[in-house]
Amino acid sequence: MDIGNLIRMANRIGDFFDAMPDRPEAVEGVANHIQKFWEPRMRTELLEFLARHPDGVDNDITLSPIVLEAVQGNRERLTPKTAVH
Repeated sequence: MDIGNLIRMANRIGDFFDAMPDRPEAVEGVANHIQKFWEPRMRTELLEFLARHPDGVDNDITLSPIVLEAVQGNRERLTPKTAVH
């Protein structure tokens, strides 16, 4: 999937939760939504983008501050589990 598209999707999720008055609850909402509803490949691509661009910025692609905070603070739980054979 195109990383620009993923970032736009993530930022829309962030826009929804950013309206909440309780910042920690909003950040948790973003992380929870991405964990529950994004397939593992999407989460992997987002995490790889942040590994390459820790500030969430790559030219004209910018991750919103709330999404950046949510993903950085929940990297372990957002990392897809590998299948054990």
